[in-house]
Amino acid sequence: MERGKMAEAESLESAAEHERILREIESTDTACIGPTLRSVYDGEEHGRFMEKLETRIRNHDREIEKMCNFHYQGFVDSITELLKVRGEAQKLKNQVTDTNRKLQQEGKELVIAMEELKQCRLQQRNISATVDKLMLCLPVLEMYSKLRDQMKTKRHYPALKTLEHLEHTYLPQVSHYRFCKVMVDNIPKLREEIKDVSMSDLKDFLESIRKHSDKIGETAMKQAQQQRNLDNIVLQQPRIGSKRKSKKDVYTIFDTEMENTSPKSEQDSGILDVEDEEDDEEVPGAQDLVDFSPVYRCLHIYSVLGARETFENYYRKQRRKQARLVLQPPSNMHETLDGYRKYFNQIVGFFVVEDHILHTTQGLVNRAYIDELWEMALSKTIAALRTHSSYCSDPNLVLDLKNLIVLFADTLQVYGFPVNQLFDMLLEIRDQYSETLLKKWAGIFRNILDSDNYSPIPVTSEDMYKKVVGQFPFQDTELEKQPFPKKFPFSEFVPKVYNQIKEFIYACLKFSEDLHLSSTEVDDMIRKSTNLLLTRTLSNSLQNVIKRKNIGLTELVQIIINTTHLEKSCKYLEEFITNITNVLPETVHTTKLYGTTTFKDARHAAEEEIYTNLNQKIDQFLQLADYDWMTGDLDNKASDYLIDLIAFLRSTFAVFTHLPGKVAQTACMSACKHLATSLMQLLLEAEVRQLTLGALQQFNLDVRECEQFARSGPVPGFQEDTLQLAFIDLRQLLDLFIQWDWSTYLADYGQPNCKYLRVNPVTALTLLEKISREMKDASRKNNMFAQFRKNERDKQKLIDTVAKQLRGLISSHHL
Repeated sequence: MERGKMAEAESLESAAEHERILREIESTDTACIGPTLRSVYDGEEHGRFMEKLETRIRNHDREIEKMCNFHYQGFVDSITELLKVRGEAQKLKNQVTDTNRKLQQEGKELVIAMEELKQCRLQQRNISATVDKLMLCLPVLEMYSKLRDQMKTKRHYPALKTLEHLEHTYLPQVSHYRFCKVMVDNIPKLREEIKDVSMSDLKDFLESIRKHSDKIGETAMKQAQQQRNLDNIVLQQPRIGSKRKSKKDVYTIFDTEMENTSPKSEQDSGILDVEDEEDDEEVPGAQDLVDFSPVYRCLHIYSVLGARETFENYYRKQRRKQARLVLQPPSNMHETLDGYRKYFNQIVGFFVVEDHILHTTQGLVNRAYIDELWEMALSKTIAALRTHSSYCSDPNLVLDLKNLIVLFADTLQVYGFPVNQLFDMLLEIRDQYSETLLKKWAGIFRNILDSDNYSPIPVTSEDMYKKVVGQFPFQDTELEKQPFPKKFPFSEFVPKVYNQIKEFIYACLKFSEDLHLSSTEVDDMIRKSTNLLLTRTLSNSLQNVIKRKNIGLTELVQIIINTTHLEKSCKYLEEFITNITNVLPETVHTTKLYGTTTFKDARHAAEEEIYTNLNQKIDQFLQLADYDWMTGDLDNKASDYLIDLIAFLRSTFAVFTHLPGKVAQTACMSACKHLATSLMQLLLEAEVRQLTLGALQQFNLDVRECEQFARSGPVPGFQEDTLQLAFIDLRQLLDLFIQWDWSTYLADYGQPNCKYLRVNPVTALTLLEKISREMKDASRKNNMFAQFRKNERDKQKLIDTVAKQLRGLISSHHL
């Protein structure tokens, strides 16, 4: 029963479940019925569920059938009414079709008009859109057109600004158009084109600057010369109305150039045309000659393009190359001053441009770069000047060169360049200038000395006297008292030489001007140069005249007189130098003039030449001597040649009256000594191997004539018998042989008061041997009468004995 109850309970639960599933199938969407059906198949009551489902289907069919039966009459009625309406609808359709046809026919024109209106509206809309787009594009096109115009007129910096606006402001607004893309693609090309064109302008500028550097430098040096002349006029007063623009004014060109760039100024690339100025008109400023706008434009263009460093390196490299070209002097520069001037003008022009660039640009060139260039230029310029100035032999050219170098240095110093080395080099050139002056004055002195007549200057009037005294400082009270005509003691070369020395001093002074030397340095330079003139140039000229072969005693005497007066004038030369340098001689380290020494040396050389000349004349007379050394006859008078020689000496010493006393006395003593020595040599010469006592007597007469000349006092001032001492050796030798006083000689030899103190044993032996030979030769010839020659034999024995004793004296003396 329980089992039956349980089965009944399960059956009820299954029935309830099936009912639920059926309701779910009826209420659920067909797409979602899958899970529900699956639950049926998963259960065990599939057959029962199918039965339930069939039962439910049959119930629904019966309900549908009941509903259809209920509404069938209404459906029939509806169909009937619908059939009635169909006829009416067909009529209405025909009417609508007819109406539509009529409407289509009537509205066809309207449709066409509407289509036209539509197209017009569309075109209007398109036009409006196009206008809007064109309004956006027009500024771009205008800017591009402006850019092309600026490029065409070479206004490159504004063109670069326009390009920047076009790229960053206008093109982004219309970047989707193809022409904009073309423009964008062309922008780098345009920048490169601007760079290239700007660089081309810069190259033209650099080339123009290179060609016209001499013009720029010439202008700058003219300004410096004008300023120096003005300074000389106003002395130490401040500058008034400087001819040159101040750097501050000149450098404002840079600012105005970039703010107000005109096509005309942009087409200029370098040197502006400037008409030649008259000397009395204002010289244009060096910067006024140059248009620097190509440099500024190119610098700004490269700066904007981010290539400033490239531009700076290129500019400096090119200018260094130009500097090397400028600093290369022409090979013939030393020939003319214009060669040096052009060389300096180019250097000055180069550095004027660089100085202007330094102060008007920010960093294109810097002070270190300028200093490096200047150091190179200074070293090369100094080397070139040293080389080429060494070829100059004209002191006027050297002086002009010095003035040009000073102007060159002063000009560059205005621009801040150190020029001390140039002034140091001028001191080297000063030495060369002195050498060229010395060479020039050597020729002047040579011409003066060659053209001089070596005769006292005659004057016939007071004017002539004052003229000579004005040329040469000479005072002689006795000469002033003498009536005209009268003569100065010196010849014309004295005032001429004196004035030429002063001219030389003036020439030295000219070189020292503008060298920024102190008065002491100038004085020292002049004195040293003058000393060289006196001790070397003038001294050599005088020595050359004195040493000439054809110089006469009269000329030598006049040279001694002239040099004496020139020596006295040295103190006036000292005063002259003191007056022009304002340095007192008492100043410490002041160089003294060596003129006194120079003229003394020349006078001594002339004196020596007089002595030599006299001796040569004596030798010429002695060459006429023709002694017969084997003669036994005596003429009882001096030889003719000796009489003529004595007459010549008397006339010669008569000319020596104007010479200083010691000079005349020395000349006379020298002549007598030379005459005595020459006579002794005649007596002792080796060619004369035999000598007779008779010939010795004749020779003694000639010596007595010489002693008589010495006693007559041909030159005043000698003490008694002083001049005769020149012949004392001959006199004692001849007395020894003529008196045959050998016993006295041999007995007293070596004693200070002996009678024949001046007789040398060697000389006596030589002469004795010549007499001995003659006697032996005579004995051999007269051998047949030997019994009658006992005295000669005795004398020969005596001679042999004396000779032996003399040899003993000689031997003991040498030991």
